[in-house]
Amino acid sequence: MTMLFFMNSEFANLQENILLANHTTFRLGGPARYFVAVKNNEELVGAVKYAKANSWPFFILGGGSNLLVSDEGFNGLVIKMQSDGLSVVLRSEATKDQKEGDKLKIDCDAGVPFGRVIMETLKSGYSGAEWGFGIPGTIGGAICGNAGRLGQAMAQVVESVTALDDNLEVKNLSKNECEFGYRESRFKKTKEIIILAVLVFEKKKSAMIEAVLNEAKAVVKHSPPYPSAGCVFKNYVASSNNDPLLVGHHELAERVREGKLGVGWLIDQCGLKGRQIGGAKIWEGHANYIVNVGGAKAQDVLALIKLVKEGVRAKYRIELEEEIRRVGNF
Repeated sequence: MTMLFFMNSEFANLQENILLANHTTFRLGGPARYFVAVKNNEELVGAVKYAKANSWPFFILGGGSNLLVSDEGFNGLVIKMQSDGLSVVLRSEATKDQKEGDKLKIDCDAGVPFGRVIMETLKSGYSGAEWGFGIPGTIGGAICGNAGRLGQAMAQVVESVTALDDNLEVKNLSKNECEFGYRESRFKKTKEIIILAVLVFEKKKSAMIEAVLNEAKAVVKHSPPYPSAGCVFKNYVASSNNDPLLVGHHELAERVREGKLGVGWLIDQCGLKGRQIGGAKIWEGHANYIVNVGGAKAQDVLALIKLVKEGVRAKYRIELEEEIRRVGNF
């Protein structure tokens, strides 16, 4: 493996032809032409500047979840975020016995694992992240995709985000400016690079926190025993009781929860659960997961995605929207 080094830089080395399958939860995908792990925001900026100076496309990689990397890999620089700066501050004055309603503020780099933030808040008795127990990835990725579960999402705990624009200018954005939506944020559209987030959590009774945590643990317990990228498709958002899907299929109305209809169930009704192409399979346990049962290729996954979209379109006359992000040439 050839080792190169950043000019005028004191930080990590640059590697060539690093297999991205080893850096994603799907465990598939080809090599990155160049790859570097950065441990702080200064190294991140240096890596982006280096990519721009060499006219290389670049991609910021966090925990590697919700990603589908092409079989050919990525013909540019993959920058893996491994920054772990995190500080915890009580928003209100702390007493010996924290009262319900007290706030906890966490400042963290985008590369901090989501799980670390969850454990930090849990041990201090603060609520807002326990729903995410077991979700892989980093804070930056969770904010970019507005990760969520059990009717909750990252947006509810974000106070502000610091990001870099295309010119590497620093932007400080409020929660409203982040333009959060269902599994969406402005960062998916603008490609701004999240470098720091300020998150706020609220003190709650331990029984309330434990109840949500147990629900999250139950979800984890029933997750696929194979590599995957998480749910492939966004759940269907029903616009109202007069939504065209519900009007055409009255039996679906009772399955709507908080305005959304689980896509996994729709896929199952199309008879697609368990279908396999190559090493990729629509998981029998939950049809919104495509799993890598061994040696799966990105093209296998794409073929199943196409199969699912066509099946649901034919039966329900709706278009499914992918939740996973594609990296590389497809």
